[in-house]
Amino acid sequence: MKSIVSRRTIRQYSAKEVSDELLNRLLAEAERTPTMGNLQLYSIVITRDAEMKKKLAPAHFNQPMVEGAPVVLTICADFRRTTLWANNRRANPGYDNFLSFMNAATDALLYTQTFCNLAEAEGLGTCFLGTTVYMPLQIIGVLKLPRLVMPVATITLGWPGESPAQPDRLPLPAMIHQESYQDYTPERIDAFYQEKESLPENQHFVEINRKETLAQVFTDIRYTRKDNEAMSAGFMAALKQQGFLEDDERMR
Repeated sequence: MKSIVSRRTIRQYSAKEVSDELLNRLLAEAERTPTMGNLQLYSIVITRDAEMKKKLAPAHFNQPMVEGAPVVLTICADFRRTTLWANNRRANPGYDNFLSFMNAATDALLYTQTFCNLAEAEGLGTCFLGTTVYMPLQIIGVLKLPRLVMPVATITLGWPGESPAQPDRLPLPAMIHQESYQDYTPERIDAFYQEKESLPENQHFVEINRKETLAQVFTDIRYTRKDNEAMSAGFMAALKQQGFLEDDERMR
């Protein structure tokens, strides 16, 4: 079993297939993940078909691992199943709201991490696609997700076809706060980010992007205010379409 301290993101996969038996076993084992109220507020859409992966790719900025991986898993926050269960058992569900989305999204993301840990322990490679929440309406359309089902994570899965270097991580004290939150002074920021900023690969990243600092690469190129605001609007539109945001009439 691989230790999580040796894990790395895999974007290139071998031609070896992931068997249904192995995939289903890992998906079932991941069900032991903690879940709110034991409701398991998530669903997983398995995509193996090449044409379906081709349709999903634009929603993930055509990153090559979407079509290159044997399996693509879209993990969804799902309050539809619980709502229909309640409707069919003479109960009155009230899960068409933002809090319910947050509960379901938390369940889904916890499940996603557990599954990744289990898959990597078997020797499989995974890549978490943060792009799932950038253009969810496209994913909803391709996967035909109904009301109260919202995509929150995508995992590409397969046997590794590469062995990339591990990315850097901030030192543990950067994340730890004892008893209460201790705000970050300029001195603490310098201490926590010094190693990251001094790495040759990150310095090269700054140079080729013609920026002064690594932070500018993130704010001006990778995750800009303009893009964040536009994609936030798209995400809120998807939440409303899927029934997790109350409409104007109900708010009055």
